[in-house]
Amino acid sequence: MLEQLKETVCKENKALPKNGLVLWTSGNVSAKDPETEYVVIKPSGIHFDDLTPDDMIVVDLAGTVIEGRLSPSVDTESHLYVYNHCPEVYGITHTHSPYATAFSIAGESLPIYTTTSAAVFGKTIPLSKIAAVGEKAIGAEIVRCYQETNCPAILLKNHGVFTVGKSATHSLKNAVILEETTQSVFYARSLNPELQPLDDEYISEVFDFYQNNYGQK
Repeated sequence: MLEQLKETVCKENKALPKNGLVLWTSGNVSAKDPETEYVVIKPSGIHFDDLTPDDMIVVDLAGTVIEGRLSPSVDTESHLYVYNHCPEVYGITHTHSPYATAFSIAGESLPIYTTTSAAVFGKTIPLSKIAAVGEKAIGAEIVRCYQETNCPAILLKNHGVFTVGKSATHSLKNAVILEETTQSVFYARSLNPELQPLDDEYISEVFDFYQNNYGQK
């Protein structure tokens, strides 16, 4: 079932440590199939190097396991909450990437300082409120921030990062770009504490150009 999607989700989960976004077994990537609306997510507590497509878990939007011999990620309920409340989302990535998570711990949203983040995000990366204990509460806070800002990346207060997209790969790309730009901002601020973000009008121009011209049509 959903063999191609399981291969994609497995590949993108393995890309998390390769891109410096996670350590040990934390973090996950999931995807929703547009036809069945089943969700594919990695199993809980398995090292990324050991993952295979057959290890991926298929669940429905209520959380019932449809296929899989292992227990799904403990973050599954958070992912499902987002999928249930944001039907346009087909991929979710969750990480504790160090630089972006540092901003979430410091209680700072991330303004746009680079043309890359302007092109991909087009607006300040929001900081959530601290979520109540429980995966459903985390999902609700992600949805609130996403629906209020329409930004595909969220800094979850004192926790880490959630990014969404039109596919698993798209959500992973957003997580990678977020960590890259956050690291650059961290270093730039150490060189210039008075660093100012890009002008809003310029950010909009860069975003519009990138969204309409980048990649193959």
